[in-house]
Amino acid sequence: MMDLQTYILFPSHTDGLALEKVLKLNEIKYIIVPTPRDLSKCCGISIKIDPELKEEIECLIQKNPDIKIEGIHTIERKKRNWFV
Repeated sequence: MMDLQTYILFPSHTDGLALEKVLKLNEIKYIIVPTPRDLSKCCGISIKIDPELKEEIECLIQKNPDIKIEGIHTIERKKRNWFV
């Protein structure tokens, strides 16, 4: 079983926290997670979002040019059914 996961990567923790504040103000669900190593060895944190919200979040980033991102990446992750 595969599912899509979308991550926003940052050059620094400060940028990640700045976007977190914007997402909170706009009541957009997100999770702060370690950056998947297959994407980057950047600052260490990334924000995981619903892939369907990518365009909406890109608009928010454009409206907040002080927030720098390394990119928005969607990858397939294999779901493990360890207990099935």
